[in-house]
Amino acid sequence: MSRQGWEDSDFPILCETCLGPNPYVRMTRQGYGKECKICGRPFTIFKWNPGQGTRNKKTEVCQTCAKVKNVCQTCVLDLEYGVYYGLPVQVRDSVLQVQDDIPHSDVNREFFIASVEGKLGNDSLINYAKADSSARDQLKKMSRPEPYYKRNRPHICSFYVKGECKRGDECPFRHEGPVENDLSHQNIRDRYYGKDDPVAKRMLNRTDKASKLSNPEDTSITSLFITGIDEEVNEQDLRDYFYAFGEVKSIVVIQKSKCAFVNYATRAAAELAVNKSYNNLNIKGKVLRVQWGKARPQGPKGDVQTEVGSVTGPQPVKEASTLDQLLNMPPPPPPPGAGPSFYPSQDPSMLGTSNREFRA
Repeated sequence: MSRQGWEDSDFPILCETCLGPNPYVRMTRQGYGKECKICGRPFTIFKWNPGQGTRNKKTEVCQTCAKVKNVCQTCVLDLEYGVYYGLPVQVRDSVLQVQDDIPHSDVNREFFIASVEGKLGNDSLINYAKADSSARDQLKKMSRPEPYYKRNRPHICSFYVKGECKRGDECPFRHEGPVENDLSHQNIRDRYYGKDDPVAKRMLNRTDKASKLSNPEDTSITSLFITGIDEEVNEQDLRDYFYAFGEVKSIVVIQKSKCAFVNYATRAAAELAVNKSYNNLNIKGKVLRVQWGKARPQGPKGDVQTEVGSVTGPQPVKEASTLDQLLNMPPPPPPPGAGPSFYPSQDPSMLGTSNREFRA
């Protein structure tokens, strides 16, 4: 800290998603380059590029405000349960029942930040140890098991929306149409204080509605779709877990897509596995998600298909008719060059003749 109480840091507090997949990140540092969007004090900002095809990112809040809420300095999302996805502060506080004691007015906020600045150190004011196990498990289920790098995509090109962008493929912005919904209007201050955050509201509503997964109407579906599979979870681990609910016909693990299919012999066993495992599947410390598999697409059923399908099995072929056809077949044509060569000049009358009169 400087004499004026401004922040002077050497490295930012960031989540893995904001850093990007590249382990070698070139980062620029600028002392007192910007004021914090929460407390308004100048702080040291850091700028970097997470990777190819992403936009340049920078820190938005100071480290003191980030430590008070235990959030990332860039995306302002929780760091404890959101290392990969980033749970909103409103979701974390509502599940853990954390009271927001940070004042919103300028004078009271400056006094509060100055009073807790010396007590923080490397810790945070959020005490996760007081939370019960059910709340911690619920937050783990809501968090994403892998980094969400799609959040680092470039912004939409405003000139492309107007139809005036002339850069083409060289344009660093996205050439897509804007989507207007409740997620289009987000505010860093609302996200930090956990008030009126549209992302948090959507996640909380989805959690309340998705307490139980409805069974598909097609009773022939007996397969489950598992996501969140990594290299530590193999086919035998899935078989040991899902065999307790009924006979398992087969298990297909797709490591490249990080998913798996569990096929049961009966529908009752599949329904029991879904009821016991939905939002409650943890294998080797990995949170997995369970969904019903989709039915295989079938061809259109028309009148012609019905008539053909009414006859079961291949039709017998009459041997006599087949032999007659083979005997009455015409001989094959000779290969080229086998017969005598014929040229039009050998027969002058072939192209016709004409009488020509010559004058003396």
